[in-house]
Amino acid sequence: MATTDRRATTLALAHALSAAERGLAVIPLARTKLPALRSPHRDAPTPDPFTCHGECGRFGHGVHDASTDPARIRALFAAAPWATGYGIACGLPPHHLIGVDLDTKSETDASAALRELALRHLFTIPPTVVVLTPSGGRHLWLTGPPDHVVPNSAGRLAPGIDIRGAGGYLVGPGSRTRHGAYATAPGTSHLVPAPCPPALLRLLLPPPVRRAGGGAVAGGRGLVQFVLAAHEGQRNTRLFWAACRAYENGIGPDLLDPLLDAARATGLTDREARATIASAARRTGHGP
Repeated sequence: MATTDRRATTLALAHALSAAERGLAVIPLARTKLPALRSPHRDAPTPDPFTCHGECGRFGHGVHDASTDPARIRALFAAAPWATGYGIACGLPPHHLIGVDLDTKSETDASAALRELALRHLFTIPPTVVVLTPSGGRHLWLTGPPDHVVPNSAGRLAPGIDIRGAGGYLVGPGSRTRHGAYATAPGTSHLVPAPCPPALLRLLLPPPVRRAGGGAVAGGRGLVQFVLAAHEGQRNTRLFWAACRAYENGIGPDLLDPLLDAARATGLTDREARATIASAARRTGHGP
């Protein structure tokens, strides 16, 4: 088993380096498909995991560790010799990758649901990279425009369809997990991720926020409500998404206090909420 694991780690590193050559930022993954390195802040007396996205200089910040630098990637894998796969960060330049995860469950036909959406909203999925999962599912790789932040979602588009966007990652082809290996679908390995069809992109983005006259914010209430509706485990993702949309539409400063109030109401500390909003500002080019 140890020999097999070492071989799997070596292969995962090779695949990760190859992906990085194509501009895809990567991190090592364990057999569970989770990031292989645990948070360096896990034993802190007052854990505040969302305030550090790697600024401390240590590994273990999940997708925030992702890099295209070969030396950093080798160091990440050296720190996680048990890694058997790698994750590809979504939403980062130059590709701004969007992953469409078509799951396979007994009560769900995600591929049929996507076809129905395509017919209803008049778009087609262009030829693109497709990764086959051990369970029989498929990951479609698409690219998004740099001035839009696509959030992660699970089942929001349709049952069985999950979206991997900013702050998320896709399991890279060549990875081995507890359930098997991920592989590029035949005939797609030579392709590059195709642009997301505009009609599909509109479905993936939250409703646009418009400024009303006199400096008041129209539509900002919807973003606040979106944050307030967050369950545990999605509070930071929802806050990041809402803050990105606010800054993209020029109302970030106006919506700062309402978003902070909403985030605190969901259970986030003021420090966590401010750090997440600041991260959104930086991601959209409105921060230092």
